[in-house]
Amino acid sequence: MKKYKVGIIGAGGVTELHFVGYKEHPERIEITALCDPNEEALHAKADKYGVPQRFTEVQDFIENSGIDVAVVCTPTSIRKQILFPLIEAGLPVFVEKPFSDTLEEAKEITEKAEKHGVPISVNQNFRRHFPFELLQGKIADGLIGNVTSLLFTNLFFRQDAGWRLDCERHAMSVMGIHWFDGFRKILGSDALSVVCQNRSSSAVQCKGETDATVQVVYENGAVATYVQSFSSAFNRGELIVIGETGTIVAGHTSASLYRKGEKTPEVTWENHVSREVATYEGLNQLLVSIETGTEAPNSSRDNLKTITVLDAAYVSANEQRIVYLNQKQSVQV
Repeated sequence: MKKYKVGIIGAGGVTELHFVGYKEHPERIEITALCDPNEEALHAKADKYGVPQRFTEVQDFIENSGIDVAVVCTPTSIRKQILFPLIEAGLPVFVEKPFSDTLEEAKEITEKAEKHGVPISVNQNFRRHFPFELLQGKIADGLIGNVTSLLFTNLFFRQDAGWRLDCERHAMSVMGIHWFDGFRKILGSDALSVVCQNRSSSAVQCKGETDATVQVVYENGAVATYVQSFSSAFNRGELIVIGETGTIVAGHTSASLYRKGEKTPEVTWENHVSREVATYEGLNQLLVSIETGTEAPNSSRDNLKTITVLDAAYVSANEQRIVYLNQKQSVQV
């Protein structure tokens, strides 16, 4: 098993997932470089985790760090200007979600990476942190028959700080990107249409939306209804997957199967995968793809299908219409 020298760009809070997740695998990963224009944040993070090489400019990082793989944890507003130089330098990239703010930019980045033969993977760590992959297997095995409806509620209070406050796309880009990704994984199907209403509550200080209701119709006939709130004083995170022969109810740490006429679950499965562990697993998928020459399951090309639904939700809310998606996953008027 090859060991890789990894460099991280961005010294903000989300990098904790990477530092903590990677430290349990010294045989696979060594973080040797950190880059951030904020010198105070840079040295504080590098000192905390013992990172020897420190850079304030991306080009200097590329030319002198000697890394094998770059991990990008920057704000999405500067994602393209960070990724392009890395791609041009031939460095494989593991990038934080959302992959990009817009579908157009995500496509542009993906096309550039494919042109240069550079693999990019996206940290969709909720595939494992929330029991999406667990449920994907159960549903694929026909445990509840054909899925007709998927209902997901994610309510809590969240006041962000820093760069996120100025983003026009907020709650769905922060959390919806996980849920849209998980829905298509569970269903094994691509979206046909998206309709969305969103609002920004005065209870939360931010430029973008805090609350949203989205309905997505999939090619296999299933319909997903998703409600998100960053302004709720009441917390709830619940996924209900309704099939023809059973219903699964899931939270972050467990999922239960119910049959018709039964008040108690037939079986309950546990799911205790931290975001840090899932983040390491996501990076390792990229490393395996480098070693085998096969596309990673969390590749940027795969993630375009998730970004397509996210982007369509914003178009629907802004233009007050249903957005239809064609087979190539592009937004249709």
